[in-house]
Amino acid sequence: MTATLVWTLWILAALVVIGLYLSWTAGRLDRLHARIDAARAALDAQLLRRASVAQELATSGVLDPASSIVLYEAAHAARQAEEEQREVAESELSQALRAVFEDPQQVEEVREAPGGDAAASELAEAVRRVPMARRFHNDAVGSARRLREHRKVRWFRLAGHAAFPLAFEMDDEPPAALVERTA
Repeated sequence: MTATLVWTLWILAALVVIGLYLSWTAGRLDRLHARIDAARAALDAQLLRRASVAQELATSGVLDPASSIVLYEAAHAARQAEEEQREVAESELSQALRAVFEDPQQVEEVREAPGGDAAASELAEAVRRVPMARRFHNDAVGSARRLREHRKVRWFRLAGHAAFPLAFEMDDEPPAALVERTA
């Protein structure tokens, strides 16, 4: 009788330890998903700021008409893009920014215009923050993906009904002439 009781207590203790471990893992996964949501919100804010500043600069009159049109259309498309097309639209805005500001002379002309120095500095700051925000988001996504690939998470369905996290892949290389001047 006592041997059965001892075995029952050992099995019960093992089940409690396993349950606590699975609960801790599920909590960790939940925290990672919350971190992804926060990082995505920060990324969205930085992308919106970059597009807004680019639109302001395009409509300010300090750029030549062709550059203004290219920059305005790319920024508008990035702000209005649906979620499925967001990465492409943001990449196109990055390409438009590089095309408009590829020449250091263009950056200097913008800075010499009234109010241009502040606008160029604000755009350079916004352009510099996007890769950092994207990196934070993609790092959080990578951590969650690695944890979700473990057998224990799949077998016990610890992720619940949360969607599989996706990285935000875009061309976020800043225009060299714009960033070099402010660095």
